[in-house]
Amino acid sequence: MLVHSRKGKWATWALFFVLFLPLFALPLLVIVAASFAGHWSGAFPSGFTGEHYSAATRGESLQALTTSLLTALGASLIALTAGTWAALAAARLKQRGDGTTRLSRLCGRTLDTLFMLPVAVPSVVVGLAVLVAFSKPPMILNGTSTIVVLAHAILVTAFAYQSVAAAIVRLDPAYEQAAASLGARPAYVLWRVKLPLLLPSLTAAAGLCFALSMGELSATMMLYPPDWTPLPVRIYAATDRGATFTGAALAVVLMTATLLVLFAVSRIRTKAPYR
Repeated sequence: MLVHSRKGKWATWALFFVLFLPLFALPLLVIVAASFAGHWSGAFPSGFTGEHYSAATRGESLQALTTSLLTALGASLIALTAGTWAALAAARLKQRGDGTTRLSRLCGRTLDTLFMLPVAVPSVVVGLAVLVAFSKPPMILNGTSTIVVLAHAILVTAFAYQSVAAAIVRLDPAYEQAAASLGARPAYVLWRVKLPLLLPSLTAAAGLCFALSMGELSATMMLYPPDWTPLPVRIYAATDRGATFTGAALAVVLMTATLLVLFAVSRIRTKAPYR
């Protein structure tokens, strides 16, 4: 904190809580309260019950949670693989020192633009593009779970790409140079030197991609088949038919599952800390 006086610190903390509680914490607390409510006719809920969680943790709701977890896992793996490869390729193109330096840097910037393009357009547009692209030969994925995973991967790859690209810029090239001077091949340097150094950023990018995929709705609504219904779709359907309290319980289950996975990812011990 850049405020050094005691009064300034107290004022800063007060401002933080005044802004944080209404904008972030209070809506989440309302969702938690609604998930236990039997009625809500006044300022506060009443008739607290756990029946909503009973319905939210079994049957089709449990299947939807499993679907969301599998979709997020698949999308995260695809996004992390593609984003890491692209970030490494873009960094190498930008660092080339031969006669094609200008062309290489142009290619690197083109990669930046291409991988950030899905973030620049609404996710519903990405969903429509995927639907149109894979509804006709030679590759028909419409009506399958694969098209949902693919759409999620396209939407979150940009975040994996940016996280890894930013980490590559911070890497000390002395490690690679030292390994190369000892006769290590480029593939060995990549697997045993560079990727271990990038492991903290890779785990952070995986967690971010997973969280974003778990909450994705707009593109999913255009693509999901009846036998592959993610949990956000069930939350929307529950609230749309007036079952707000059940939708709130489903939302709490979704938040809890996502936070547990993110906590597990954050606990992964890395062998190579940042330098």
